[in-house]
Amino acid sequence: MNLLEFIKPLNKNALLAFATRCDTTPGQLKQVAYGNRRANAALAIALDRETDGAVPCEETRPDIDWAYLRNSAAPRKSAA
Repeated sequence: MNLLEFIKPLNKNALLAFATRCDTTPGQLKQVAYGNRRANAALAIALDRETDGAVPCEETRPDIDWAYLRNSAAPRKSAA
């Protein structure tokens, strides 16, 4: 699910509460959802957390190597 699909059915109060939990504003969420702005890493993480994974980090910031950050990437070999 993408952010727009998640926030579209929310009424004004629910959107405000969701934005507050994500430490942002409804306007910023709409800007990100419609593709006018890019979420920063902190917002991408908050969206993932506050949607219980329905809007994953990879959806809002596909340019970040989330697999590495989640420690699910293969371990690197040391140069010995």
